[in-house]
Amino acid sequence: MSEFLMKPRIDFAFKEIMMDEQARIGFLSAMLRLNPADIRETRVLNTSLRKFHKDEKQGILDVRILLNNDTEIDIEIQLSALSVWADRSLFYLAKMYTEQIHTGQDYTVFKKCVGISILDFDLFKGESEFYSRFHLREDTRQTLFTDKLEFHVVELPKLPKELKEDSDEILLWAKFINAEKKEEFDMLAEKNPYIEKAYEKLQVISRDREKRMEYEAREKAILDHNQMMLEAREGGLKDGLEQGIKAFILDGLEDNLTKERILCKVERHFALTRERAEHYYNLFSAAKDK
Repeated sequence: MSEFLMKPRIDFAFKEIMMDEQARIGFLSAMLRLNPADIRETRVLNTSLRKFHKDEKQGILDVRILLNNDTEIDIEIQLSALSVWADRSLFYLAKMYTEQIHTGQDYTVFKKCVGISILDFDLFKGESEFYSRFHLREDTRQTLFTDKLEFHVVELPKLPKELKEDSDEILLWAKFINAEKKEEFDMLAEKNPYIEKAYEKLQVISRDREKRMEYEAREKAILDHNQMMLEAREGGLKDGLEQGIKAFILDGLEDNLTKERILCKVERHFALTRERAEHYYNLFSAAKDK
């Protein structure tokens, strides 16, 4: 049998890969166009964003990293199509930004925040480029308003099938994240020493029985969600969508997730407001207890 390898685009696997400092440095230097030698330190931060008010929406990030110059980076992987992705990314990055200041401090404390979105769907319809980078600029003169917020988007379905000899490092990393076969990983590892480190980490976690169980549970949850959404779309009716939300909430309760975590996941996957998510949570959790 061929060696089992996790798919890096499954968020569990990607998070584990980013625990390796060399893989982190390589990925970030490619995405941010930095010399790896200029990155002295990276730290993985707590991925839960603070709530300042009880009614405020909670943010859960995939991977949150602090560079040695205090730049904070949010890396997110989204496999299911989400039309509100731009709004969601802005919310998370704005929350990261405002988290930096405390009572009594002035605005000079703010450091740069970067959002990196790795998407397994087409966000920008009609555009062929797989990679986009955004800043806040004046419409006509293109004058930079501020460099404190920066967005990077990688759309995996738009990746070119073949690599060129001088392929960009961002493309190499995108190909690695999207790869599934050993031959693909071997080829990419030969082209970049940092991807080689990421591949080594992938091999280690793929052989770890407990991590494989966690990975497979996460992969199953994604497949189940996609199937529920498909059935809801095919039905085209409210009942189908509600059954998907119900299954999602009940699965979360069975997995002993907190109410807050379930609500965040329901909002994220079904593009609901907090009010609607709580409505469904109260409805279906109450039915479960009867």
